[in-house]
Amino acid sequence: MPPDPRAATVVGAGPNGLSAAIELARAGMAVTVYERLPQIGGGTRSAALTLPGYLHDVCSAVHPMAAASPFFQRLALDGHGLVWVHPSAPLAHPFDDGTAAVLERSTAATADTLGAADARAYRRLMDPLVDDWEALVHDALAPLHVPRHPIVMARFARRGLRSALDVAARWFEDDRARALFAGIAAHALEPLSRVPTAAFGLILAAAGHAVGWPFARGGSQRIADALAGVLRGHGGRIVTGAPVRSLAELPPTGLALLDLTPRQALAVAGTLFPPRYQRTLTEYRYGPGVCKVDWALTEPIPWRAPACGRAGTVHLGGSSNDIAFAARAPWYGRLARRPFVILAQPSLVDPTRAPAGRHVAWAYCHVPHGSPVDMADAIESQVERFAPGFRDVILARSVRTAVALERDNPNLVGGDINGGAQDWRQLFFRPSMRRGAYATAARGVYLCSSSTPPGGGVHGLCGYYAARAALHGIARLQAELSLTAA
Repeated sequence: MPPDPRAATVVGAGPNGLSAAIELARAGMAVTVYERLPQIGGGTRSAALTLPGYLHDVCSAVHPMAAASPFFQRLALDGHGLVWVHPSAPLAHPFDDGTAAVLERSTAATADTLGAADARAYRRLMDPLVDDWEALVHDALAPLHVPRHPIVMARFARRGLRSALDVAARWFEDDRARALFAGIAAHALEPLSRVPTAAFGLILAAAGHAVGWPFARGGSQRIADALAGVLRGHGGRIVTGAPVRSLAELPPTGLALLDLTPRQALAVAGTLFPPRYQRTLTEYRYGPGVCKVDWALTEPIPWRAPACGRAGTVHLGGSSNDIAFAARAPWYGRLARRPFVILAQPSLVDPTRAPAGRHVAWAYCHVPHGSPVDMADAIESQVERFAPGFRDVILARSVRTAVALERDNPNLVGGDINGGAQDWRQLFFRPSMRRGAYATAARGVYLCSSSTPPGGGVHGLCGYYAARAALHGIARLQAELSLTAA
């Protein structure tokens, strides 16, 4: 049977796969999404991981990039049940003296927590990015292209195409500000001495001021459910509990978009690729993994610094040097004795996550790629360091090592939550420097996962841009056929 040129297949119902399907369906294509698990969402699933009545986010929990995503904003996801809830402070970074630097919604309030030496410097660094946020986010969260706002991007590149440690040292005198910025940049899962880790810190900090670091009320699953609602509204179909071992198993369609990293793409479609492209995907580099812990709690975490009790996210790492060491160690196969811990406490603003008066929290630290080590004790020791008595409020915990994360979601190769290393080469040329970002070496087959630009994070833009590339490819092919016929 010849492929239906107006039909498309998407493999994987994570936020990027669903976004790709939506864009194709909006263009009039008949789209079917196949999901391996009974539950859609990929990295945006929620489940009862500890005790009945306690709802935890399986992977991602805090969503500045989803709130900022130009594509998500276009979809009116609130009409499909997605509600963002915001803590009064997006982020707190406590220190051993019982104080904390705080990423507040305003740059001025943030600067006030950094001390007189760095308050003005912080505003000089961040205010231009926040003022130009709409232009910045459209150009920065996109594949390589001629910027629509070249002056804004030139200013951002001058600061962002550096290492996080370099920017922290150039701009700030005191370690309070340096540690706050280093912790934000460490979300890149790259050594902070590498270029362009500063870009991650600047984008995420600016997002905190421009759109916040919100949670999805009712769990991250609501993001996937809202995307599925939009897709079905455009006639798209989702088939769950349907693992795809080979594209040959599926009905032939004009397009196939894979919300898969290169390793899974090779397993599903590798026979369609020439040997050179197979080697390219085989050489794709993955980054460190994470070990994640979810807790059911009797009460809020007893932070020593009061600001941590109103922050949705808390970074636990102490000084900028300690954070840099913890970020570097996994790249050399080492476990940090005091890991850098990213902790989220959604039940502070979302009472649907736990029974009345109870709470949930979520945390992870970086570990070597594919590590089987349970880091719960080290993570809890870091929490206890800044919140004495924390272990006394734990009712139950669920631990997922890097190995367990990949077992649950094969896209998290070795526990890598970003779809591959995000150094300068693989940030701008994902997954390959030899071809376009999304098209593979097989006609009609495209990648749309976080292994394509703009990379990791819940924003749907990898899927959106992949779908646009696929639609452009169809139009180009039709034009070539028309010329041949003429």
